[in-house]
Amino acid sequence: MTALTALLILIVVMVIGVPIPLSFLASAAYICFVNGTDHLMLFTYGFRVQNTILLLTIPLFVMAGAVIDKGGIGEKLIEGLERFSKGSKVALGTVTIVACAIFGAVSGSASATTSCIGSIMTPRLKENGYTAGHIEALLASSGVLGIMIPPSILMILYAWGTGTSVLACFLATIIPGIILIILFSLVNAWLVKHEGPESPEARAALEQMLIDAQKKEAEKKLVKAEHEKRKGGTSAIPAVLMPIFLLGGIYGGVFTTTEGAAFSVLYSLVIGIFYYRKIDFPTFRKTLSQSGETAGTIMVMLFMVSILSRLYMTENLPDTILNTLTSISSNRIVLLLMINLFMIIIGMLMDDCSGTTLCGPILMPVMGALGVTPVQFAAILSVNIGMGNVTPPTAPLLYLGGRVAGAQVKDMLKPTFMILIVFAWLPTLILTTFCSPLSLFLPKLLGYV
Repeated sequence: MTALTALLILIVVMVIGVPIPLSFLASAAYICFVNGTDHLMLFTYGFRVQNTILLLTIPLFVMAGAVIDKGGIGEKLIEGLERFSKGSKVALGTVTIVACAIFGAVSGSASATTSCIGSIMTPRLKENGYTAGHIEALLASSGVLGIMIPPSILMILYAWGTGTSVLACFLATIIPGIILIILFSLVNAWLVKHEGPESPEARAALEQMLIDAQKKEAEKKLVKAEHEKRKGGTSAIPAVLMPIFLLGGIYGGVFTTTEGAAFSVLYSLVIGIFYYRKIDFPTFRKTLSQSGETAGTIMVMLFMVSILSRLYMTENLPDTILNTLTSISSNRIVLLLMINLFMIIIGMLMDDCSGTTLCGPILMPVMGALGVTPVQFAAILSVNIGMGNVTPPTAPLLYLGGRVAGAQVKDMLKPTFMILIVFAWLPTLILTTFCSPLSLFLPKLLGYV
């Protein structure tokens, strides 16, 4: 009962707006107060579990994402993909989705993917008649691909918390990620063809944006044309090759996941400084500072969640959750659906890193009792957390996409909740949960399971 009360405290304090690390601390403090647990022992445990080379990948991938954003790599990647759109309005949305998938494969972060690709694609999409709500829904959902297409910070944290093979977790999310790309593209095509007429205010804003864009484009046209001519249309090649080198190196045994993260930083720095020439010393210093702040916040959160997870395990929370669920129903399908609902709620309340590090260790024994392997659970968890991050009312990634696209809350709801979630997220979640070969095929094929 103590563990369930502590879990309830965690959810309540997060709902009222307490920062995630402090919410973890509040829940842990309650258990320590009730049971008289030695908090000094817990601090020692927290430091010990963080003493692993695997966690070094987190600040490295965070920095890689920041360097890619500032180094013009994301922009060149999109320019390369746009060559295949041929001016099609539908294809431009598909370019956005694929760009998020590729960028996510490098940065490993959903928020970094949404903000970087969103800032580049939003003006292009608006110029082609996309509404702000449509853009926001597309960016938020596609940004989640950054936690599903490997390498993924989310899967690194899951592997760290559960003791599962990192490479197996990477492979488990690939097919669900590809399914999401396909469904997002189909839904986007439907939205483009069935969007209602714009309001006079929106149309006026669009016309003004087009005028401003034309002026800006006219100023850069000659310089860009000459540059592309000199480069022979190959300026996007280094950006496209980056995820190929990264994943090929990891799965080819050239370097470990941590070394791959370091490679991402060095590669992005080299092409950002010497090839695209977008990074100077002030930019690099600012990028380094911002990356350090983000990584530091994540590491503090991991320290707190490791302590909380230890306390939950001591209190036998997994068995308590399983017993509570089985008292409601003994049907495996119903139990899995209830666990999925719980993870979606956690994803709504927390960021993807916090939700993964909390749910992974707690729910893995529960899923194991239901016949779900740790590798399959990795895929199920990633889809749930991703879906929770774009599901109202909280939806942290949804609102990030809204800020990037300049969309109001009322404009977000229909394309996100009523269309993308119903026709893309839910089918993928059901397939990943109840069709184990979907997530286990690649890990088995390559010998990781």
